[in-house]
Amino acid sequence: MSQFFETGRALAFSLVLLFACDVAYANATAASWRFTTGDGLATASLHATNKLITGGGALSYSPVLTIACHTGGEPRWTEWLQLNDAVSASRKITMSLTVDGGGKFDESWSVGPRGRMLTRDGADGVRRLVPASRLLLSWRFGLLSGRGQADFDLAGLNDAVGQLAGSCDTDPP
Repeated sequence: MSQFFETGRALAFSLVLLFACDVAYANATAASWRFTTGDGLATASLHATNKLITGGGALSYSPVLTIACHTGGEPRWTEWLQLNDAVSASRKITMSLTVDGGGKFDESWSVGPRGRMLTRDGADGVRRLVPASRLLLSWRFGLLSGRGQADFDLAGLNDAVGQLAGSCDTDPP
């Protein structure tokens, strides 16, 4: 009888530990996304897991991927990549994407103010990321400047997009 209680106690402890670890993982995933609302946008932002060295080589930073839903009027979705170093392109740039280690494909992204923001409008871009767990972005800084690369762990993206859709009073893409 004593062995039965010991086994039950061990099982109960294991279940409590499993539940606590699951909650801790969910909180860690939620903590990696930063949410803001204002200026007609609801956004969820995530830092890349890798670092880029700035032009001078003294500092490094992680690019930031942001997914946004426009809250006013007809809902629109946008994604953008925030950089500290500017790209030399003025209007459009070719961004290479790899989702979950699959094949690489290219998209045209717009170059934002001072070349430090790369943007792409459309729900289709967000839709392809929702089921993904990893995103690798690659772009050219300039003709002779080399390439930049940002690697993102997309854990929690589905929940983030759901929260954004709720803020925009629309369905997730």
